[in-house]
Amino acid sequence: MSALRLSVLTDETTSPERQREANRGAASALGIDLADREAVDLGVSASKTTPFERPELGSWLRRPDGFDALVFWRFDRAVRSMEDMHNLAAWAREHRKMIVFAEGPGGRLVLDFRNPLDPMAQLMVTLFAFAAQMEAQAIRERVTSAQAAMRVMPLRWRGSRPPYGYMPAALESGGYTLVQDPEAVAILERIIKELKGDPSNGVPAKSLAAIARGLNDDEIPSSRDHWSLKKGRKTGGKTGGKAGETVVRGRFAWRHGAIKELLTSERLLGWKVTDNKPVRDSEGAPVMATPEPILTREEFDVIGAALAERSVDNKTDRVDTVALLLRVVHCEGCGERMYLHRPSRKSTTNTETYKCGSLTRGQTCNARATIKREWADEYAEREFLRMVGALEVTHTRTIPGYDPQPEIAATLAEFEEHQAQQGRQKSNSAKAAWQKRADALDARLTELEGREKVEPRTEVVGTSKTYSDLWTEADTAGKRKLLQEAGAHLSVKRGTRGGWRNLDERRVVFDVRHPFFADAASEFTAMTAELVAADQ
Repeated sequence: MSALRLSVLTDETTSPERQREANRGAASALGIDLADREAVDLGVSASKTTPFERPELGSWLRRPDGFDALVFWRFDRAVRSMEDMHNLAAWAREHRKMIVFAEGPGGRLVLDFRNPLDPMAQLMVTLFAFAAQMEAQAIRERVTSAQAAMRVMPLRWRGSRPPYGYMPAALESGGYTLVQDPEAVAILERIIKELKGDPSNGVPAKSLAAIARGLNDDEIPSSRDHWSLKKGRKTGGKTGGKAGETVVRGRFAWRHGAIKELLTSERLLGWKVTDNKPVRDSEGAPVMATPEPILTREEFDVIGAALAERSVDNKTDRVDTVALLLRVVHCEGCGERMYLHRPSRKSTTNTETYKCGSLTRGQTCNARATIKREWADEYAEREFLRMVGALEVTHTRTIPGYDPQPEIAATLAEFEEHQAQQGRQKSNSAKAAWQKRADALDARLTELEGREKVEPRTEVVGTSKTYSDLWTEADTAGKRKLLQEAGAHLSVKRGTRGGWRNLDERRVVFDVRHPFFADAASEFTAMTAELVAADQ
């Protein structure tokens, strides 16, 4: 059986074709019939996976009766550690197999474990496994060192999957940088637009969960799947399930947590980030990964403020309920909210009512109120439109300012964490490096503290629409939102005998309590009274 492995799919020096040809040549010379028995594991690291964990090779090793020999191109195609080679050798001894390495420092190597008493095969395995492990360690150190050096290079990208919204682009001087990915940026713009909403056109802001649901419904690839599709790979993969369980998905879905992480990451500012912390240069300034940041600092802070505000005020409102007066109608007896009550199937009436919710809250109300939903809805609608229906709808637009405080706080946190390491350095070089970093962070703090804070300002823009127009265009959820934004409040007293035919308006009091709407309603009511008096 021929086994092929490749860590990096673009590595031409160890291509599958070269490995396959070498394996076939060695098998032919030894009289081994490979037939169509082949295990191909591409994009799989020998340092991170044992032979038994690789998708195709592991499957063959679990079916040892199907072949008599394992053929690899070179030793490092099989293992990168002594422990892995020991386990593979133990497996070969147990099942009486031959392991062949087609090429190597001494030419072809044949390890015949069909004779369990032959100590030479085990000795050779140990020696070569030690050499492979040392080479793997050297490779890791070189890669780690190169990545650390490239991490602080402005506008240089070290490789791997880029942050969502960006894609690699070749530099004329060699290497890569990041530029904006138009497809991903368009999705980010959609997310931000839905997050903010458009009050001037009656478009409400959406929650992160609603945004994620919309992206999934429209089959927009998630941030993880987006890069897989860019590289021509399959979407989805392994993900965690219950404790000890691994789940394989065909595609990854958008989740509200992932969207929040995207919107709050400094990567949108074009900064390099590692371990969720900005990478900083010798002066303490953030190192840029791209010349094309997706957001400005002001835009980034506005989004962060919007998310922070929602995390504090996380009240939810059902959009599927027919209760127009949810959070609007209140019981006069206890001052608490009333809730929609629908009759049961066994009930002889179909009348829906708003009822005092004191019993469900475990409270006592001495004058529990109940009112027909139809009566309350009609009365609230009439009074709301009478008070503010003619009022023009305005949109308050916020012009972002700039506040250096968020970056000061982040830099100060880094500085304090760095200060905690003071005195732990033994060598003069380490002490100098520590001091250089401390000075850089201190200098950055000084620079940030010298920047002036620019307060955001607001502009009120008319829309040429009235609240009566919006009410006519809105569905039940939209009308309920208009009432709640105006601070609408309907107080209901307990009914009297015989009050089941029509609404006794002495039982109800409606007003709007938001200062803007309340002032406008008072002015409009006074104006109407003057006009009526003049006509008389």
